[in-house]
Amino acid sequence: MKERLQQFVRFLSQERAMSRSTVESYERDLSMFIAYGARQGLKAPEQIEKHHIAAYLLYLKQNGRAVATISRSVSSIRAFFKYLVNERVTANDPAAHMSAPKQEKKLPHVMTKGEVERLLASPPSDTPGGLRDRAMLELLYATGIRVSELISLDSDHVNPEMGFIRCTGAGGKERIVPIGRLAQAAVALYLSSAREHYAKPGRKESGLFLNHLGTRMTRQGFWKIIKKYARESGITKEITPHTLRHSFAAHLLENGADLRSVQEMLGHADISTTQIYSQVMKPRMKDVYDRTHPRAK
Repeated sequence: MKERLQQFVRFLSQERAMSRSTVESYERDLSMFIAYGARQGLKAPEQIEKHHIAAYLLYLKQNGRAVATISRSVSSIRAFFKYLVNERVTANDPAAHMSAPKQEKKLPHVMTKGEVERLLASPPSDTPGGLRDRAMLELLYATGIRVSELISLDSDHVNPEMGFIRCTGAGGKERIVPIGRLAQAAVALYLSSAREHYAKPGRKESGLFLNHLGTRMTRQGFWKIIKKYARESGITKEITPHTLRHSFAAHLLENGADLRSVQEMLGHADISTTQIYSQVMKPRMKDVYDRTHPRAK
């Protein structure tokens, strides 16, 4: 089945235009499933029945896999067999009506506005690295884009004068996101004063944010950058690039933005994904009420 898996991977990458990280997740999940099946003597798709998949999911659970991992595996297996049926590799779809285990919805971690201010003020303003890092942090918080979208930006995807960026999200969908005055200024300053410090002579690199090698900033590189400035700004809670995305959405809603606009800026296909940020705001609303309503105490 490994050959069928590689065909499926090419299908996801070329025809569905899924991101590399998403395709890798599918491939990783299905490689584990196929390896498990091989140990049970299952070498062809038509040999697999629903009880085999159920046994595999039980195997994952017994080996301490998280509910989210098992749920993702179900989605991967379903997509794989749907593809095999559509390609007429097999007429049997044992995963067709298989449901994923319900996941407990955890509220996203959100920074306070004060913490955001401290983080964004941390990079030095008199070095190329500081100008680059501040531009990345400002842009991430100003737009709420994913870190994968941030590092995928090309120089011509950003228009600081007009105040918007053009980014490509999940499934290759392109969207236009506005950026605020401070982020515009930070990006413009980086482009005029710092990017050329990283660009290598004779090498054409279209990426907006570059590393010391003169190539596009990596996810790991940016992860280290945000960890460094979180430490330097005295933030003790766990901070990741996605924390700024969560904070962007929560702070917009807190200040009166409508849910549909936030959904569009985040690039969420389903508004229910965006609604979780409303849950984050409920404890804060109660605190504001208790502090300000004359008959709350």
